[in-house]
Amino acid sequence: MYKIAVLGDRDSVLGFKALGLDTYFVESADEARRTLHRLAKPAAGAPSEYAIIYVTEQLSVDIAADIARYKTSVTPAVILIPGKSGSLGLGTQALQSAVERAVGADIG
Repeated sequence: MYKIAVLGDRDSVLGFKALGLDTYFVESADEARRTLHRLAKPAAGAPSEYAIIYVTEQLSVDIAADIARYKTSVTPAVILIPGKSGSLGLGTQALQSAVERAVGADIG
């Protein structure tokens, strides 16, 4: 069975632990990159055990290229969520872009 992970600063992701999600606190962009890739591909050639990896929008700014590597993969789906300081609008933009690709037109 697949799991769900949440990646970001401690204050933003701690509440997700109460919901039973796996939480990963990171302090730097380098640590975030390593953690994201470890969660997405735990062993050489092995499938990810995570179907969804939520990443805070604030963190995603620093690791955008790394997140883009998983944009077209089926699993894991990397989804941006607002952090403790609020939304930057990046998650909404990513969702709108995905819908446009799927539908073939701007529906907003």
